[in-house]
Amino acid sequence: MELAAINRVYFVGIGGIGMSALARYFAKRGVQVCGYDKTKTTLTLALESEGILVNYVDETAALPLGFQENAADTLIIYTPAIPKNSAILNYFQSTGFTLKKRSEVLGIISRGQFCIAVAGTHGKTTTSSIIAHILTHSGFGCTAFLGGIATNYQSNFLIGDNNVVVVEADEYDRSFLTLNPDLAVITSMDADHLDIYGDAAHLHESFHLFASQLKLDGTLFVKEGLPLKNGLTYSLNEHAAIYGNNIRVFNSSFMFDYTSSKTEIKDLCIMLPGKHNVENAVAAIAVSLQLGIEPEAIKSAVAAFKGVKRRFEYVVKTPTQIYIDDYAHHPEELRACFDAVRQLYPDKKLTVLFQPHLFTRTRDFADEFAEVLSTVDDLLLLDIYPARELPLDGITSAWLLNKVISNSKSLVQKDAVLAIIEDKKPELLLTVGAGDIDTLIQPLKQLMDHA
Repeated sequence: MELAAINRVYFVGIGGIGMSALARYFAKRGVQVCGYDKTKTTLTLALESEGILVNYVDETAALPLGFQENAADTLIIYTPAIPKNSAILNYFQSTGFTLKKRSEVLGIISRGQFCIAVAGTHGKTTTSSIIAHILTHSGFGCTAFLGGIATNYQSNFLIGDNNVVVVEADEYDRSFLTLNPDLAVITSMDADHLDIYGDAAHLHESFHLFASQLKLDGTLFVKEGLPLKNGLTYSLNEHAAIYGNNIRVFNSSFMFDYTSSKTEIKDLCIMLPGKHNVENAVAAIAVSLQLGIEPEAIKSAVAAFKGVKRRFEYVVKTPTQIYIDDYAHHPEELRACFDAVRQLYPDKKLTVLFQPHLFTRTRDFADEFAEVLSTVDDLLLLDIYPARELPLDGITSAWLLNKVISNSKSLVQKDAVLAIIEDKKPELLLTVGAGDIDTLIQPLKQLMDHA
């Protein structure tokens, strides 16, 4: 389907972070954009404020009149997260509409453009956001589809007037295999989405296929140590072709130097905490240099990058209380997040409120979750957020909590969290998870602001 022929687009699952970026793209093109999602969120309300009609009832009668009959200029975009019994999805499927997955549409948009794709089980949102920011801040420009809300722009979508597109290449459901990038980054290949892949070997196979789809004259940047034979390696040690070193903390920011065989940039400053984010920045800088952006412009852009919503986001920061929120939902993401907190606040007692995401992920990585959760000072564990899954017998937060070795751990319900936090008055609070734990952020902020 040619983009120029599309006049109307309906999104089934418009509230997803990736779907909403596409919705904004089509709205910018002057296309009629509507969509369905099951719940109102900050994202869907933002879309509505931008003139996009969003429906919250999964009934065909709720569809706008223009989408109740099939037409050649109409495209239906859906996310695999939508249940197969969705009335709206089944209506579109049974009446002959043109349906595409989000990933397929990203592939169509990026075709014919200079495509920069960032893949990885962790780090891809931050890395792609830093790349998009450097390109925008330096004046080089780009269109970007991001997996998080970039704080500098308060959006997950940027639009540029050149033919360069930055996309977050999602490994879930093998979505990234629709892309043929000119420049690609692979940040990590830790086992995840085993409900889709079955085992780590099949996940690795998909990443190998993604790497093989690079254009003939393209460049691949790979985090050192990943089981990929081709590509320029990057890391925080000198064994990689590209590396960051001389890392130190200064005024709650991280300072570092960038080194490759061609370029050295000294005394870079990034507001994002943690060595893992320095490593993400190293990859982004390598991509930017490949595009010919000047080192001084890159240095200025990196220093001005404010981060991504729900990626180590400071919610409260006072002399007596600090509250940070993060999207981490895999054991390795939790480990990196906790390490960053400890580096910045080694003397403070760390209270963590964690919401596990998916029954299968909790089952598959229970021992790894238990190990990393055992490192915090005070653990509050919410029930598992099911997302697209039905419960699994015996897989509960109580079962996971039993594996955690700690003198201060408890299972809590969402509606009791505010009272518990008010009583504990933690000096350093961290909320982590990818479910609906984000609905607690503002109430917790208000509580701590008035403490």
